[in-house]
Amino acid sequence: MSATFRFCPQCATELALLTVEEDGGPKERLRCPACGFTHWNNPTPVLAAVIECTDREGQVLLARNAAWQGRFFGLITGFMEAGETPEDGIRREVAEETSLEVDKLELLGVWDFQRMNQIIIAYHAQARGEIRLSPELAEYKLIAPEDVRCWPAGTGQALATWLRRKGIEPQWLELPKV
Repeated sequence: MSATFRFCPQCATELALLTVEEDGGPKERLRCPACGFTHWNNPTPVLAAVIECTDREGQVLLARNAAWQGRFFGLITGFMEAGETPEDGIRREVAEETSLEVDKLELLGVWDFQRMNQIIIAYHAQARGEIRLSPELAEYKLIAPEDVRCWPAGTGQALATWLRRKGIEPQWLELPKV
């Protein structure tokens, strides 16, 4: 059962895994046996930015989230807010988390991140300014594009796509087996 939805938000009855006939055939989902509410559990849109610092010789900014264990550095990411476009959302996230001003955005692509039930919408962001991290981030690194190492899942694919567009064959990290 989903940790987010245990009780129906409409009538407070405990949700149950029930099978109902849908357009594609029978489908098991969390549903309310009292009022029929369905928890769809659709993926959450997450925005990501490969930040190229145009005022720092095109170095890539990678950051470490304060909540992450170890010293893994990744892309700037965040959830899209209601009422904003993906472009507005990633500009906001970059500004909130790094204080950088985005001058130009280019869509890199869309990737699934099933482990977190997310869909990642990734952009190349050309940005500039003084880097001031939000409390959400513990530290950052600036790395020349040719020295960046990608990771095999989620936003690492977006970084690899950007590098290939620049004519750089991605180098890959080997992540520890979980």
